[in-house]
Amino acid sequence: MPESPIDTKLAAEAALPLAGVRILDLTLARAGPTCVRHLADWGAEVIRVEPPANADGFGGDRDGYDFQNLHRNKRSIALNLKSSEGKAVLMKLAASADVVVENMRVKVKHRLGIAYEDLKPINPRLIYASISGFGQTGPYGERAGVDQIAQGMGGMMTITGEPGRGPMRAGIPFVDLTAGNLLALAVMMALFQREKTGQGRYVHTSLLEAMVFMLDLQAARWLMDGEIPGQAGNDHPVNIPMGVFPTADKPINIAASSAKMWAQFAEALGRKDWLEVEEWKTLKGRSADRARLNETIGAVTSTKPSEFWIDLLERIGIPCGPINRVDQVFQDPQVKHLAMALPMTTPKRGLTHIVGTAINMQGIESSVRRIPPQLGEHSAEILQQAGYGAAEIDQLRALGVISEG
Repeated sequence: MPESPIDTKLAAEAALPLAGVRILDLTLARAGPTCVRHLADWGAEVIRVEPPANADGFGGDRDGYDFQNLHRNKRSIALNLKSSEGKAVLMKLAASADVVVENMRVKVKHRLGIAYEDLKPINPRLIYASISGFGQTGPYGERAGVDQIAQGMGGMMTITGEPGRGPMRAGIPFVDLTAGNLLALAVMMALFQREKTGQGRYVHTSLLEAMVFMLDLQAARWLMDGEIPGQAGNDHPVNIPMGVFPTADKPINIAASSAKMWAQFAEALGRKDWLEVEEWKTLKGRSADRARLNETIGAVTSTKPSEFWIDLLERIGIPCGPINRVDQVFQDPQVKHLAMALPMTTPKRGLTHIVGTAINMQGIESSVRRIPPQLGEHSAEILQQAGYGAAEIDQLRALGVISEG
């Protein structure tokens, strides 16, 4: 007898890497939900614990692109944690959870009595994961933090943009995203260690730590060589030539900075004479004379269309590529092949697409198992599974401790 679609779906979910891991998601905004999205995508059972009102964390539309993109594969319980009854419900849920993820201001979780030290006694195996603005302790520990503030404090805005144009933020909230990615990694390491020790752990990161970590080579320039990086616009800060060059139709990126690639590049452009220019024989010399070098290269590349140069340079192994608008990104054949536009069908939008995961596991196809939940959509269901009877659920509902979508 053939399997039913439900049986097939359950079997597929059970085969996911994080099947059986239960997550309590107390996050708002973006950094925390980014962490939980990783865990949810790979099979964790995620219970999103939300306040009964204004729970989207954005002050916007729950059915809008931002919420929908962040909160697939989760269930929602709308729970008033400021009430003693609501806190009791959370404690009961935490007793059987594997992971709690939160990104409240540091003092908020302590005021509510739901910090790690409050939950650890009832569940020593619990992994409690936090993202803050600036760290759990220290002179800025109590401050609120958002992505752009961290970009500024962490040096990013002084190395982004064109020289002399003033500080510039990155075009995406990459500090939020990086902090969420790092916290998901920390959760996985703690889960792995728990298999050996049987004990949970408190793991945390912050926007400021994530930003400083992502400075990477620019930070190492200062720490090791005492160089203060500045804005280099579209040019790589140290590797030359590497940046944006004009063509007959639209600009392209070219990266030909190694000695071998520089020689191949000059020959491909019919300008072997560039290799005899004394200032351009070394990377250091090319860097010092970058303005003249870029202008000279641009005079050649602007004579042919972008497709000509991309085809030519790709054939000889010189990294290059077009500069796409976001709509062009998702028309790119390689992006289509990688299935980065993940299909999802919702009651209000019908068939739509959200951003797919960038993690690939052989034999597992990425998909949306649950569409993003409405506020409190699964409140009663979650409480029933936690052992609450119908009368108890009705009482919690009457007291306003829970609400349902």
